[in-house]
Amino acid sequence: MNDSVIDIRQVTTRFGDHVVHAGIDLDVKRSEVFALVGGSGSGKSTLLREMILLHRPDAGSIRVLGIDLMNIKAGEAQSLRQRWGVMFQHGGLFDALTVLENVGLPLREHTTLDDALIDDIAAWKIEMTGLVPEVGAQYPSELSGGMLKRASLARALALDPELLFLDEPTAGLDPISADGFDELVLTLRELFGLTIVMVTHDLDLLWRVADRVAVLGDGVVQGVGSMDELAQMKKPSIRPYFEGERGRAARPPGDTHDSPLGKEAASKPR
Repeated sequence: MNDSVIDIRQVTTRFGDHVVHAGIDLDVKRSEVFALVGGSGSGKSTLLREMILLHRPDAGSIRVLGIDLMNIKAGEAQSLRQRWGVMFQHGGLFDALTVLENVGLPLREHTTLDDALIDDIAAWKIEMTGLVPEVGAQYPSELSGGMLKRASLARALALDPELLFLDEPTAGLDPISADGFDELVLTLRELFGLTIVMVTHDLDLLWRVADRVAVLGDGVVQGVGSMDELAQMKKPSIRPYFEGERGRAARPPGDTHDSPLGKEAASKPR
C-alpha cells in the first residue's frame, strides 16, 4: 500500500527565461488521493502535463508506474497511457461523437473487443459515474457542466486504469454537483483501489477527499501533508489556504478527528 506510483526528483521546467519548476521533489503512494495546489503560475498544471507525457521538463526525472518518462520509447509510452486515465478540466470530449461513442473510443483504439461489447462496457462506465443510461445517446454540447465532468470521467475509466489524473474536477460546478463529485471520487478509490492525482482550487474537495496535498510556489514544493498537517505550518505561501473567509469556511469545525469528516479521513487507507 505504501509503494510509490509516481516519483519526481529535481524536476526543472523553463519557458524562456521564466523558471516554473526549480527542483521539484514529490512522490505519490499507491491508492492515495494526492492533490497539487498553488497560485496562478505556480506550475501545478504544467507538472500534471509532465506526468502524462504532454510536456517534457528541462531536467530531473519522473517515474510513473515504474517507467522513466525522460527516456521512454514510443511503444512504452503507448502501453503506459493505457494504464492511466485523464479527466481534463474542460472535458476533452469529441463534439461529433455521442457520450457512448466518446467513452468507448479508448476501447476501440486499444483493444480488439467487438463493437457490441465495447458499447456495453461504455454504458456501464457511464452508469458507474452516476449518469442515467439515456445520456449515452446525447452529445457533449447537450450536457450540463456536471454531466460533462462525469462523462469525461467515464471515458477516463474506460480502460480500467491503475492511476487517475483529474484536472480541476469541480471547477465551474454548483455546490450540489461538486459535493456529488467528491463522493464519487471517494467511492472509486474505495472500490477499485485507484491512485488519484488531482489539480484543484476547491478547498472543500481538498478537505474532504485528499490524503495528501502538495503546495507549489516560487518554483518549489512549499509543503506536503494532509490538510490537518498543512494547517499547522506557518509558511506565508501555505497560510492563505486556511486563513480568510473561504479558507475558514472550507475547514471542518473544531477537531477534525471528532467530526464525521475527520473520522472518514482517518479511516482512509494511507
